[in-house]
Amino acid sequence: MLRVLIAAMATFMTLSAATAGSVAPRNGWVVVNTAQSFSELSNRLETAVKTEKMGLVTSASASEGAKAAGITIPGNRVVGVFRNDFARRMLSASVAAGIEAPIRIYVTENPDGTSTLSYKKPSFAFGPYYGEGKDDLKGLAEELDVIFSKIVEMATK
Repeated sequence: MLRVLIAAMATFMTLSAATAGSVAPRNGWVVVNTAQSFSELSNRLETAVKTEKMGLVTSASASEGAKAAGITIPGNRVVGVFRNDFARRMLSASVAAGIEAPIRIYVTENPDGTSTLSYKKPSFAFGPYYGEGKDDLKGLAEELDVIFSKIVEMATK
């Protein structure tokens, strides 16, 4: 009986994690809840990235991976956004900061069918590396903050 109870609790915890909902606000992040569906927000995000002349350089989706295994979980996608000229400037300022690029944008599906877009502001992600190099990483991060703000506004409006 104890094994059954433990198995039931483990199953409940797994299902709860898969349907937990949106990302909570946190320091250094921008979190925008939208009325858009997951697929609509994902498509609008791709369009906004291109409009701002940035590159969609990575994309990963836990929900697509689960679907391929015959399992359904709420929509979940992480895209990496950056551009080569920013990469060169960033690396000139701090090779260690390269671990933060591309800047990731997270799209999650909420239990009610809406979706949430969230990301770490570039100035927050690159903050620990300020002052390491000959170039101004802080200035670059602030430029990226403006671009990412435009991308998010366009995708979520």
